[in-house]
This record gives sequence, structure tokens and C-alpha cells, in this order.
Amino acid sequence: MNNFYHRAKFLLSCPSLKGCPTDQGYEVIFAGRSNAGKSSAINTITLQKKLAKVSRTPGRTQHLVFFELDENRRLVDLPGYGYAKVPERIKKQWHIDMGEYFSQRKCLAGAVLVMDVRRPLTPFDQMMLDWCVDVNLPTQILLTKSDKLKKGAASNALLKVKSAIKPHPFVQVQLFSSLKKQGLDALSTRLDTFFGHVD
Repeated sequence: MNNFYHRAKFLLSCPSLKGCPTDQGYEVIFAGRSNAGKSSAINTITLQKKLAKVSRTPGRTQHLVFFELDENRRLVDLPGYGYAKVPERIKKQWHIDMGEYFSQRKCLAGAVLVMDVRRPLTPFDQMMLDWCVDVNLPTQILLTKSDKLKKGAASNALLKVKSAIKPHPFVQVQLFSSLKKQGLDALSTRLDTFFGHVD
């Protein structure tokens, strides 16, 4: 696995697009429902246990969090707003902000969509996927917590999502487990392509 991602360090956290870093270089977003394992995936790929905060309260994180890899490349942890208890006004603002982010952010180079392998392609997942497809954004779907299912059930979930994304050549899917470190090499390789084949 490329050790480039081990260099990740916290850059800034902002509640809206106004506080984002300068729109240049490469940004790859991590998005997913609360409790899908998004923060754990970021911590696993960077080999840092506490880089992305894993909240015990779903939907608690309501900021965009930027992690710097080098002066031109960043990982972005998007809020997990799929959780029902997030106030409606915040959900609406999030929809507005994300719509603008996807349509206007020129440095957006790729997306990692994190889905629980036991419940993939929820309406929230589909909305995020649609945003990525609409702007032709290269996307890697992580079916997380694959260790929670037997091999056959996990393979069936993978096939289901592969079938759903077949019309979209920029979208790929893989199984992933932060606990078992499954799928790290595949994710690292895909991130390399998003970031312009880093050294």
C-alpha cells in the first residue's frame, strides 16, 4: 500500500463552504451515512487511529473536515447527514452546500462513498452517487464492515452494487473492512489515480 496516505494531518474544519481551502490542487471526499464506517475508513487508509474522529453519536459531526497530504492534495471528511435525528434545517443547508460543492469545486478529483455492506444503496447513498455521476466524478464505493457478513453474503452484496453501477464507467466498488484491514491495497490504488498517480 502507498505510504503517501500515512502523511495525512488535520488541516481545518469548517461549517460551510465559505471556510474551505483555496480551490486548487486535488481534493478527494469521503462521504457516507452516519455509522457506515467513514471515519474508520479514513483512519485505516492513513494508519492513524484518531485522525478522523469516530463519534458515538450518529450525525454529530456537522463540519467539513480537511486533511492535508501535501500542499496540493487533501482528503475531505463530509458530514454524515443521513442520520434521521439531524435537525431538518441543517439537512436543508447541507443539501444546498453539497450541491454547490459538487458543481463548483474545481479541485474535486474523486469521491469515496462509504456504505455499510449490510445496507448498501440507501436513498442517501443513491443521492450521493447521483451527485458524483452528474459531474462525472471518479468514484470508489467502499462496502464497509465486510467482516460482519459471511463470504457468500458479502459477495452477493458486492454483485448487487456492481449491477447497479454498471451504467457508470467512472464508478467502482469493493469490499472493505477496517477491522480486518481488507481492501486497503485496492483503495490505495484507486486514490492514487484520483490524486494523479502520487509518488
